[in-house]
Amino acid sequence: MINLIQCVLAIVIVFEVILSMVIFSRGIKSSANIIFGLFTFSSVIWSIAIIAFYTEGFRQIINWVVLTHSSALLISFLFLIFTTQFPKKLIISKTPIIVSFIPFVIIIFYILFTNLIIGETNGYTYEIHRGYIAYALLMIFYFSAGFIFLLLQYKRARSQLEKKQVAFIITGPIIAASLAIIPDLIFPYFGIFDYTWLGPMFSLIMVVSLFIAMSKYHLFNIKVILTEIISVVIVVTLLIELFFVQSNIELILKAIVLILVAFFSFLLIKGVNNEISQREQIQSLATDLEKTNSRLVELDRQKSEFVSFATHQLRGPLTAMKGYASLLLEGDMGELPKAARQGVERIYDSTNTLVAIVNDYLNISRIELGAMKYAFQTVDLRSLVEDVVAELKPNIDKAGVKFTFTAQGNVADYRVTADRDKLKQVFANVIDNSLKYTPKGSIDATLTRDRTKNLFVFKIKDTGVGIAPETLPHLFQKFSRAENASKTNIRGTGLGLYVAKQMISAHHGTIRAESEGEGKGSTFIVELEPFEKG
Repeated sequence: MINLIQCVLAIVIVFEVILSMVIFSRGIKSSANIIFGLFTFSSVIWSIAIIAFYTEGFRQIINWVVLTHSSALLISFLFLIFTTQFPKKLIISKTPIIVSFIPFVIIIFYILFTNLIIGETNGYTYEIHRGYIAYALLMIFYFSAGFIFLLLQYKRARSQLEKKQVAFIITGPIIAASLAIIPDLIFPYFGIFDYTWLGPMFSLIMVVSLFIAMSKYHLFNIKVILTEIISVVIVVTLLIELFFVQSNIELILKAIVLILVAFFSFLLIKGVNNEISQREQIQSLATDLEKTNSRLVELDRQKSEFVSFATHQLRGPLTAMKGYASLLLEGDMGELPKAARQGVERIYDSTNTLVAIVNDYLNISRIELGAMKYAFQTVDLRSLVEDVVAELKPNIDKAGVKFTFTAQGNVADYRVTADRDKLKQVFANVIDNSLKYTPKGSIDATLTRDRTKNLFVFKIKDTGVGIAPETLPHLFQKFSRAENASKTNIRGTGLGLYVAKQMISAHHGTIRAESEGEGKGSTFIVELEPFEKG
């Protein structure tokens, strides 16, 4: 039994030394790293003192009672200091720390140089004197204050990730401290000294938990924790078995098994760590992408606001230019020479084109900002289309194509619920679109009622440039234009149909295009629900 205890404590010492070396290898500039090293060193001294307690030769050389009690008190004090530095430095006054250091120095002095706390040793026992209560209470105070600081850090944690980390830091030390105090602080007070060797083993739990918390990767992930714990337990168990072999062959076989298990455990832990690292990288990229996307959305909103402002400001001067050009052409400001009249006509046409473009951009910015307003009312759809055709008659005559509009004769009620101006803009856009892309031939517009679907259907069929099959799915998107359309009309922007679709959607209707291919004309279809009497 004695040999087993010595072996277990030796393994504890090895583990603690390795962990402290790993932390120190990351740099000693961090105060948390330094305190952890001192904390681990104190635990190692405590374990060495317990080994001396169970080793006859060492017990006469080393004053194990002084070492165990001094190192145990130092562990509790360093734990308190550590909690003020990790995970984050607490902004607190140095006065309480300095004040708490004074009783530590006093108690250590009494342990080293007096018998006020610990008396004479007798084999595996020692005397408890009246100062022992003060020693025990001070140790409990240090641990309690440390846990209070950790709870304070938990409360101040800004993210769930930080809260989980602090919670993990609290769990290990509180379990270790609670278990170690019983055999090493309470039992000796009642004369029970047979279980003091358990204290250093429990302190290993505290050292390991703090090491895990200080690691760069998020080891508080349950998958990593379980993998490491299971691997360490298996390796330690196999290592202990080496001390109880009965033959050299058994020793060699168990040593080989230990090496293989340790090697594959290392690979397993490394693989899990890589998985966690990759997951964190993906999470980081996802977070960066989310931030970038939010920024792009904000920039798009600002762009829409700018376009709305700019186009709104342009409408005033353009309206004035168009008005004065119209007055000049109509002769209200005097007769124009032939050459001047041609120039003014170009100005008028260009101004009309620019006004249409500005209106399209203004409508798009309003749609994207959700600022497009609709004044719905009961509208006679047939009358509205006839008004649009009348207003576009100059363009129809100028196009030089045969244009017809017919409405189903047996339908008297063409009422719909709509914003008259917006709907008028849609039909003007669709008709004007056919005029622009029909160099010759005819354009036939019809308005009917599909009683099967209970919808009004407006169709405009032309013999123009047509639409390629691959273009049709993208026709109503922003800035989408067919290649042959660009050749026929270079002034188009690819915005009119997009605006028309958005407006028709707001009216709970549909708009679509059909074509047999390039050079075979096209058909645009608008469907709207009829007005229903309440």
